Formats: sequence, C-alpha cells, structure tokens
Amino acid sequence: MKASFDLNDARELDVRASDGVEVRLLWRSWCDRLAVEVTNSRRDERFLLAAQAGDALDAFNHPFGYAARIT
Repeated sequence: MKASFDLNDARELDVRASDGVEVRLLWRSWCDRLAVEVTNSRRDERFLLAAQAGDALDAFNHPFGYAARIT
C-alpha cells in the first residue's frame, strides 16, 4: 500500500544509500506509524511505503520486493 505520510514530523530510524538510491525508515511517534521512503536520484523518482512494525525491516532492506508484494 502506498503511504500517505507527512514527512515533516517523522523521525528517521535508519538510512542507507547505494548507486543513487536512498532508502529511509521513518517513524511518526504521535500515531506510531512506520514508512519507508525510497528516492532514486538517477531517475528523479521517489515513493513511500507504509509498513507494519513486524514488516518494517523487510520493507527497509528490500523495498522494491516489498512494494511488489503489497500492491
């Protein structure tokens, strides 16, 4: 599921980058929601995925596979 997630009040829990792709694991404490933001600077693309607590690391480590699985 694509997330509607306000990044202004999100806390960054983890980040990684490789070959122009940055992946961030984000958490909004006030509503206890997690999301993974993926930015591809080479293609000028960005997407955001909602993640359940039990799936957050899977979504962070494999965001393209996770996105394919949930859409």
